[in-house]
Amino acid sequence: MKTASIRELQTAFPRLEAWLQEGEEVQITRRGLPVARLVPPSRESDRPLVKVDFLSQIKATWGDLSFAAEEVEAMRESELFAEE
Repeated sequence: MKTASIRELQTAFPRLEAWLQEGEEVQITRRGLPVARLVPPSRESDRPLVKVDFLSQIKATWGDLSFAAEEVEAMRESELFAEE
């Protein structure tokens, strides 16, 4: 782990940034005592997001069952009026 003072953080940040880009952790000190630690982002955050295929999941659950808008409206109305 690299070490840098608060003053170095303020005056020589490009050097510290280069360390971080190389994967180094940087401990920040004030008067020789550690006060913070800069950590490069984890490699997991570099992974691409997985796209979920919701259509396949819906078809696996419901098959080819689908309703027209009029059928859905009729079902909603029957459920609303059935509760009263």
